[in-house]
Amino acid sequence: MKKPLNIKKLVLLNLPYILMGLFATNFGEAWRMAQGADASEKALSLISVLPAALGSFWPSFRPLDLLVGLCCGAALRLAVYLKGKNAKKYRPNIEYGSAIWGNSQDIAPYVDPVFQNNVILTQTERLTMSSRHKDPKTARNKNVLVIGGSGSGKTRFWLKPNLMQLHSSYVVTDPKGTILIECGKLLQRGAPKLDKDGKPMKDKNGKTIYEPYR
Repeated sequence: MKKPLNIKKLVLLNLPYILMGLFATNFGEAWRMAQGADASEKALSLISVLPAALGSFWPSFRPLDLLVGLCCGAALRLAVYLKGKNAKKYRPNIEYGSAIWGNSQDIAPYVDPVFQNNVILTQTERLTMSSRHKDPKTARNKNVLVIGGSGSGKTRFWLKPNLMQLHSSYVVTDPKGTILIECGKLLQRGAPKLDKDGKPMKDKNGKTIYEPYR
């Protein structure tokens, strides 16, 4: 549902630019008062008549003067808008130490509702494998760096659960040779190898195959 337009708030936000525009009508009046046959001569005499034009507090309502005021007010509004749009976002006094623990609501926008279509990060946190996220602001790359010492469970608790998701093509370095033994049958059943056209590869008997590197 579209929110109703708040006229009072709109007027208050633009009041400084309106006042600036009304004040700038005096510049248009000064231009009319300037003597000269052409624009260059009028520009030279503009300085001498400018104090007299600005001496009046009341704005001028001549069409030319109003046009000058409108242009000045609009230019100021545009300058403020561009400055705010390109401004750097600073966080004074919270450069460090401001991190807080997240919860299930914080991670929810990044999770695919289909469990198998996620990268498993922890027991409760996942990251969708979709490359076309509904909300670009919550789209993230799928690179994961796992750091741990020998025997810390990198393979057991992260690599194998993600292999079992069967949502991608996998290239696995297996120095111990245990991953192929423990997960090969699963990959053979659930992930047929595809050719360059995206079609399942077939062996000489016409069957789809899982073909590990030897």
